[in-house]
Amino acid sequence: MAVAPPSSTRERPLSVADVVRLASRTLDAIGVVWLEGEVTQVTKPASGHLYFSLRDKDSVLPAVMWGRDSQRMKFRIEPGQRLRVRGRLGVYDRTGGMQLYADFAEPAGLGAEALALEQLKQKLAAEGIFAPQKKRPLPRFPRRIGVVTSKHGAAVHDIIRTVQRRLPTPILIADAAVQGENAPHQIVQGMAMLVRAGVDVLIVGRGGGAATDLTAFNHERVVRTISRCPVPVISAVGHEVDLSLADLAADARASTPTAAAELAVADGAAIVEALRKERRRLDREIHHVLDRARQDLDRHTMALHARGERALAATRGQLHALHHKLAGLHPRAKILRHRTALSDLERRLAAA
Repeated sequence: MAVAPPSSTRERPLSVADVVRLASRTLDAIGVVWLEGEVTQVTKPASGHLYFSLRDKDSVLPAVMWGRDSQRMKFRIEPGQRLRVRGRLGVYDRTGGMQLYADFAEPAGLGAEALALEQLKQKLAAEGIFAPQKKRPLPRFPRRIGVVTSKHGAAVHDIIRTVQRRLPTPILIADAAVQGENAPHQIVQGMAMLVRAGVDVLIVGRGGGAATDLTAFNHERVVRTISRCPVPVISAVGHEVDLSLADLAADARASTPTAAAELAVADGAAIVEALRKERRRLDREIHHVLDRARQDLDRHTMALHARGERALAATRGQLHALHHKLAGLHPRAKILRHRTALSDLERRLAAA
């Protein structure tokens, strides 16, 4: 069946632009919408705008988030994520296609901050920042200890008290906020100042608090500064269960400021006791060595004396034999022998 042409101005065909504008006004009247879907086809050009699509089992909807909004996101939007997205529906004039102009998004399951933290953790781990082989040994006897924490908290007093009790060592303190917007910058600045001052080891931390207050110690700049620090770093954030990224990047981790101080300096009393034990062991060893030396000396002395006596006896025998031999060769001995022989001869002649 043929369609009759428009017979009046009222039935005049609309232009494509008119239809697009009409659709745009209709969608705009809906207002703000929330929708949930799986992210696909993410693109972020140099302009900073974010282009992506949301899909479910039946449909796909293109979406755009302008740069000013995308920069406020705490996590990266990536393909495969399931998001709850807020925005307004509109029509892209050039194609006439409907799309979502998003101004906010959050993970449908994991919270935005938790997802952002996990993404940062994976990124830094891929760079090797948490690698065990990067961990440096702590100095046994540091000449100076640097502490970056709030001077108003209990942490700094715990550290000072512990160091003075164990092995008094000079401590340099950089006052820094440990929570709040300015905390990451102050922590980084404090570390740099103490490194320039010539400390041998750094303690960076706080004296406990809620897990939500770990934000400063999960900040990328703080974590990278710890990783690049030219001296070993002890993280003392004060949580047994909730590990911060600073804990993972540091050369050593302590659950409390007191434990951090115990890692930073040796126990002087234990060292003294160990030295005493070692001295007693050395004394016993020296006495044992001397006793063996005396016994060896006595044994060698007796052996030398016996050999000397035997040598003297042999020499006396040789001298005695030589004496008799020499005596037999003396002229008197010859005359005596001749006289004896002559006397024997005279007796025999007289008897004849």
